[in-house]
Amino acid sequence: MRHSKRTYCPDWDDKDWDYGKWRSSSSHKRRKRSHSSARENKRCKYTHSKMCDSHYLESRSINEKDYHSRRYIDEYRNDYNQGCEPGHRHRDHESRYQNHSSKSSGRSGRSSYKSKHRIHHSTSHRRSHGKSHRRKRTRSVEDDEEGHLICQSGDVLSARYEIVDTLGEGAFGKVVECIDHKAGGRHVAVKIVKNVDRYCEAARSEIQVLEHLNTTDPNSTFRCVQMLEWFEHHGHICIVFELLGLSTYDFIKENGFLPFRLDHIRKMAYQICKSVNFLHSNKLTHTDLKPENILFVQSDYTEAYNPKIKRDERTLINPDIKVVDFGSATYDDEHHSTLVSTRHYRAPEVILDTR
Repeated sequence: MRHSKRTYCPDWDDKDWDYGKWRSSSSHKRRKRSHSSARENKRCKYTHSKMCDSHYLESRSINEKDYHSRRYIDEYRNDYNQGCEPGHRHRDHESRYQNHSSKSSGRSGRSSYKSKHRIHHSTSHRRSHGKSHRRKRTRSVEDDEEGHLICQSGDVLSARYEIVDTLGEGAFGKVVECIDHKAGGRHVAVKIVKNVDRYCEAARSEIQVLEHLNTTDPNSTFRCVQMLEWFEHHGHICIVFELLGLSTYDFIKENGFLPFRLDHIRKMAYQICKSVNFLHSNKLTHTDLKPENILFVQSDYTEAYNPKIKRDERTLINPDIKVVDFGSATYDDEHHSTLVSTRHYRAPEVILDTR
């Protein structure tokens, strides 16, 4: 607790203190001061003035530190919010700031000063790391650590495509189902490529191949997926496709890895060979043909109990397929690596390099 600013003076014994005013006693007569009392009074006034100045400087110092504390906190909050989307606040940092405020509230005197001093240092410490944290935060507003675009249902891409659901995610990026508001609410699939150089380069190569296929086969007679358009969104290449069903692998997996019907296998195999022949006639090699890249046009099915296996079995209604993912497709005259295809589906001649 701070001491009173009043100091002892010989004349105070003869006066009463009433609501901050001096009131002289009626029976008191002012004594004639001697030289010693004058010197004492002068010393007393000097001491009183010095103490007042020290208290004034101390209070001024506290006020300045309080001002700088508020200034640093406000600057930190403003700088931090500039790195975030409007309306998006980091709850952890906001709660920490509120905890500092609540802990320091109710204190007075030196304890209050120490509390404010701690806030000053803590905000300075956080401010020293502010730039690096804001860089991470600015990046994480759009991308995660792996380069995927952070998006959720209801987000709109290119002021046109409203995200409905995530269909899949892989090393290249993710595929989301969207509503095309400029095409009568049609549902489409948008492939959002990672914001990574090698994946962006592969996406541009895929766009060139798809544009070539669209020109050569505009009606998708040869069972290659159709690209509707493409655009860039915050550094991510987004390719818009027609919406298809499950992949052949996903359908088998959801059906407990039960085999397809033989007539369906024949029809699917015929369509795959037709598509591959079309690609080869255009001097293109897919290089990554696998069950995950063969999608059903519609994956609707009927389900019935099978007494032989004693469980329900799904039967595909329409076995029509389309080939997708031309990110690794290469032309015959292009230089490409001798090591192609996913390892689990790699052909023996590729592994042995005997082509």
